[in-house]
Amino acid sequence: MKKNFDSYLFRCSSLGKLMVNARSKKDPLSVTTKTYLKELHKEIYFGRSKEIQSKFLEKGKVVEDDSIEMLNTFIGKKYIKNEKSYANTYLSGTPDIYADELIDIKSSWNLQTFPMYEESLPNKDYYWQMQGYMDLTGTKKCKVIYCLTDTPIELIQDEIRRFSWKAGMIDVPMEIENEITNNLQFNDIETEHRIKSFDIEYNEEDVEKLYEKIKLCREFLTDLSVIAGQKIVNTII
Repeated sequence: MKKNFDSYLFRCSSLGKLMVNARSKKDPLSVTTKTYLKELHKEIYFGRSKEIQSKFLEKGKVVEDDSIEMLNTFIGKKYIKNEKSYANTYLSGTPDIYADELIDIKSSWNLQTFPMYEESLPNKDYYWQMQGYMDLTGTKKCKVIYCLTDTPIELIQDEIRRFSWKAGMIDVPMEIENEITNNLQFNDIETEHRIKSFDIEYNEEDVEKLYEKIKLCREFLTDLSVIAGQKIVNTII
């Protein structure tokens, strides 16, 4: 059981949860942040990982190589997925692409979730994630690139089964199957409409705020260890 979190390294993908603003100035950690830290502490303290699975995450993992290939074809590059992890005394992370540019790929679920018309990064969590990556790699600029890639047939079939269950149908009509499939396949849309890039610059002041927040989060995690230990003792007594 891990009790002291003074040197715990937060993954860059989790930084957005830490940086949610608290409603009260008296408490620097928001309710959202505390909820996340409590879940994280249970995972680490008791050695039980929380399985997080959704169709959005699953597609992102499955089509990542396809998204990188589509990007390469469109911009004339030969990027490959980065497998090297980076860490310092606060953070750890593995950027998707780290070559002549630092890039993170986000594969949208469908056309409705693809930020085609957004002028600024639509998800603030990704801003903090990229600040972490930039600090780890010493990079001053990076990109978050959304790709609208075809959904694998296995996930489309899952969607059809999900519809069947919700609708109480044994057999889904062919026209509905075709509609579901069409909504998750995008080859008929020109590539220029299926890639959206957002530039992010390194912000030293924000990174300093991030590290101060991490110190507070580490203290909170260590305090949870004390509370967990007390509950165990009280239960035995």
